[in-house]
Amino acid sequence: MSRSAGIVLPVALTANGKALSTAPNRLGYLMPTDACAGIEAIRELFGRQGYVWLKGLLPRGDVIDFRGWVLSHLAESGLLMPGHDPSLGIAAVGAFDRQLADRRLMSLVRSTAYEGFCAQPLMARLMDAFVGGVSYLHKRKIMRFTQPGTSVATPAHYDLVYLRGGSSRVVTAWIPIGDIPVDMGGLVYLEGSHVVGAAMEAQFMKDNAGLSAGERISAFNRNMGEGGWVSKGLPDMAERFDTRWLMADYEAGDVVLHSPYMIHASTTNQSLTGRIRLSTDIRYQNVDDEIDARWGKHWSLDDML
Repeated sequence: MSRSAGIVLPVALTANGKALSTAPNRLGYLMPTDACAGIEAIRELFGRQGYVWLKGLLPRGDVIDFRGWVLSHLAESGLLMPGHDPSLGIAAVGAFDRQLADRRLMSLVRSTAYEGFCAQPLMARLMDAFVGGVSYLHKRKIMRFTQPGTSVATPAHYDLVYLRGGSSRVVTAWIPIGDIPVDMGGLVYLEGSHVVGAAMEAQFMKDNAGLSAGERISAFNRNMGEGGWVSKGLPDMAERFDTRWLMADYEAGDVVLHSPYMIHASTTNQSLTGRIRLSTDIRYQNVDDEIDARWGKHWSLDDML
């Protein structure tokens, strides 16, 4: 157990080789919100916190079923331990065919089933109300799987870095496909960082006003350190901004909406039961706002976004 000043965790949370501090002024928990709270309450919390963690918005059984469907299609690569229900996502021991798994994943994000999961009526109605009009779901939608015991972790960033070609009024929905307790390394959010991210973006646009339009919207232009990431050092960021990383024990059916300026990352999957982490992140906006044309194509691993 990792213990420090009142916070007890099943594992030490790590990302990119660094352990997050468990001091109460550096680590805390996301605030859950009842999915039935009402759109005005959801908007108010979103504006104040930079995120809203909606508990049980989607039917749990549907999410678990979809998890099983996805993982069953990845099983041919040797990713899963044989003899178990695919929805459990128990990872096989040893190597698997990564290239085959990636090809299958690229097929799945183009499938009718995945599109239906992302565009289900519950989400569509919520996002129509949230954006105050007809919501547009970006075609480029991302689904990720992460094995336990690997060093894979998403470095800290805010999403607008990758969406500068359109409206800044974009909303990300991060959906855990299955239960993702803290030991499995779900998203962590830097508390209050939607304000920090907005300031960073304003400074970036000021400093890069002389760049061509194409280079200015690229997350990989010459003036973006660490390839577009805010930082790979999560503990350092908490110290730098004197704030906390917020974690959560996510459950199937939960949805997190977050601001395009909200800084977030993931930690490594250290599942105590050997389970694969599976999630999707999709983006919405009002259809009347300018749409980033680069997000009008399906996601692929080499699309440089």
